Amino acid sequence: MKQILFLAILLSAAAAFANDPKNEWHNTVLTDATIKKIQDAKYQYKKCVGEEMQKSIYQQQESRMATEAIIKQCEPVLAQIRAVYLAEKVPDSVADRHLRQMRVQATRNALQGLMFAEAARKSGQQ
Repeated sequence: MKQILFLAILLSAAAAFANDPKNEWHNTVLTDATIKKIQDAKYQYKKCVGEEMQKSIYQQQESRMATEAIIKQCEPVLAQIRAVYLAEKVPDSVADRHLRQMRVQATRNALQGLMFAEAARKSGQQ
């Protein structure tokens, strides 16, 4: 009896945690031109972050605040990527997940670079 009850609970739990079908992306293929647009926009985003990091105004700020300002300055470039996704009818949840991943990675890299530069300045190496 316990085994049957356990099995019933296990099956109901699996059904409860199943993915929502409306948020999944099925039977959609991005064209090579679309992938190229996304890669170009991603390059422009990384380039924007890199160029912003070089500005002297951010060198005087605390690294976390500077990183936040840099990421906000480059947000319009991410909007371009989102527009490409939406033009190809990629679900919002999938597009947003990819953009969030790119934003988090760029934030980590920028913060790491700014913290390194800040530590080098404080130690007198620059």
